[in-house]
Amino acid sequence: MATVINTNLTTLNGFINIQERKYPAATGNLSGLLRSVGLAAKIVNRELTMAGLAEDMMGETGETNVQGENVKHMDVFANEHFIAAFKRGRRCCGIVSEEQDDMVVIDEEGAQYLVCIDPLDGSSNIDVNIPVGTIFSIYKRISKDCLVTKEDFLQPGTKQIAAGYVIYSSSTMIVYTTGDGVNGFTLDPAIGEFCLSHPNMQMPADGKIVSCNLSYKSEFPDFIQRYVDYSFEHDKASQRPYNLRYVGSMVADIHRTLLKGGIFLYPPTTDSPKGKLRLLYECNPISFIIEQAGGASTNGKQRILEMDPTSFHERTPIYCGSKNMVEQMLMMHN
Repeated sequence: MATVINTNLTTLNGFINIQERKYPAATGNLSGLLRSVGLAAKIVNRELTMAGLAEDMMGETGETNVQGENVKHMDVFANEHFIAAFKRGRRCCGIVSEEQDDMVVIDEEGAQYLVCIDPLDGSSNIDVNIPVGTIFSIYKRISKDCLVTKEDFLQPGTKQIAAGYVIYSSSTMIVYTTGDGVNGFTLDPAIGEFCLSHPNMQMPADGKIVSCNLSYKSEFPDFIQRYVDYSFEHDKASQRPYNLRYVGSMVADIHRTLLKGGIFLYPPTTDSPKGKLRLLYECNPISFIIEQAGGASTNGKQRILEMDPTSFHERTPIYCGSKNMVEQMLMMHN
């Protein structure tokens, strides 16, 4: 039997070039930033696949970050390589990272773009070989000063120019949007390229999966407790109970929710009364993707993308996923 060779592969770089040609006024700077994400993702992926064989890449450094969380060796590695990639690309004038107390200011003449990033989401799962990820968000600066300012970063999510995530798992994927739909690219290790595998991703309007850490249920707001109880009641007419699936890595849970439908719940608790996930580099980019794929995302009171950030590491509750499931949950709130 003759081997069938696919000659219609669209690489990430090729796709970026096609998209750029749609807009005559495009300067190529945003495209360059997205290519930097792809390059850094390959480097982090390479290291993650070898982490179990490299003792110095496993476990914790003994330090804590600005969030008060234990820092893993791979957290440091991913942070350093993503920042280095953005600096080399020369299109970025500032970065806010989960692993940095303050913003990283880059004195690059003419650069107009900012990056907010969680370099390695779910890093506590690395030692047990559970999927982890990278989440990123790109804005355009609003100040006209020489160097980027704090206010440049504190824009609502509706101002995002692009956002995406990388999931490192049995296959490695980049999923991103520039406000014109959501597309996914899978890394082909044989050629070392991300190739278009999931064009125009659309989230089902309904789902049967609830993603939530139920060990804190008694501390959840009343309407979330009611929704959880509703989700696991037996009712054939509405195909309940729903299935419970919770990985503990936001990227992994969101990726499944995006592909299969469902709802992701991360409410406030007694220890985290403002929620635990960060607005700038977790909730905003994920919400942009979810909405572009036809889903919905809220903090229970307002659309996540319309929140006005007040600090780099601000936290918020988030409830996102299939549109009809989010609406059902909000009905219990109202």
